[in-house]
Amino acid sequence: MILTEHPRPSHTFVHISDTHLPGERSPLYGSGADADSNLDLMLSRLIASGLRPDALLMTGDLTDRGDGSAYERLRALVDPAAEALGCEVVWVAGNHDDRGTMRSVLALSGSGSDPITGVRWFGGLRVIVVDSTVPGAHWGEVPAEQLSWLAAELASPAPDGTLLLMHHPPLPTVLDLAVTVELRDQPALAEVLRGSDVRGILSGHVHHPSFGTFAGIPVAVASSSAYGQDLAQPVGATRGQDAAQGYNLVHVYADSVVHSVVSLERGADVGEPVGAEDAGTRIADRGITWRDSSPVR
Repeated sequence: MILTEHPRPSHTFVHISDTHLPGERSPLYGSGADADSNLDLMLSRLIASGLRPDALLMTGDLTDRGDGSAYERLRALVDPAAEALGCEVVWVAGNHDDRGTMRSVLALSGSGSDPITGVRWFGGLRVIVVDSTVPGAHWGEVPAEQLSWLAAELASPAPDGTLLLMHHPPLPTVLDLAVTVELRDQPALAEVLRGSDVRGILSGHVHHPSFGTFAGIPVAVASSSAYGQDLAQPVGATRGQDAAQGYNLVHVYADSVVHSVVSLERGADVGEPVGAEDAGTRIADRGITWRDSSPVR
């Protein structure tokens, strides 16, 4: 018998960002990008896949202008999908969102325009939501009072560690123009996170997949379900495109968190498609058995 190098993951999440639903359903910014249709297609494919995630992690810019009608349409798309997937939904505010309207329509705790923060538990795994938005601005910041709250929460380690969700990624930007909307005062956040049990930071905002480390912690940025960024532009240029939309799958293991980019676009088959049952048979025929789960670090 041959054991796999790793067991099945202890937790699975779907990380979706920057859905950008407009107030009235229409293509974004005069383009052909239909944010509603893209999100609907993404969720439909997730349901059809048979995946049963722990939660949909929605990391901000849920709407394009903070309109109540857009949040209503968002709920009409996401709530039935979450029910079909048998999972929870974790909402994060982005710079295009309106805290008060978002809180009211999505039935979130807290008061009015206060920052939208929270803690959710999935077994021994803790998910913390931080609000990096600055009302009236597109750049981000985690103010002192939130940093104090975060430090107090992290003072008690979670049995299986912590994932931190925030809209603005604490990473260098590879698009020059994005420095105008980046997360500011990053060293203050790093001071709180360094040495904590945070195993990963999940963000959005920049509309392209990006990965790095911050205070020694892996950072994974999901693309947008609405529209992507064309990184093949001349150096220094910026171009949004009705392409490169996608989301991330997040698989949590005892000693690792794996982030996998899933594109909304699908192409023709290459090679032989292998169904789930056939894949299981081939694995068993080779004498390979899944390793039992081990305790999370």
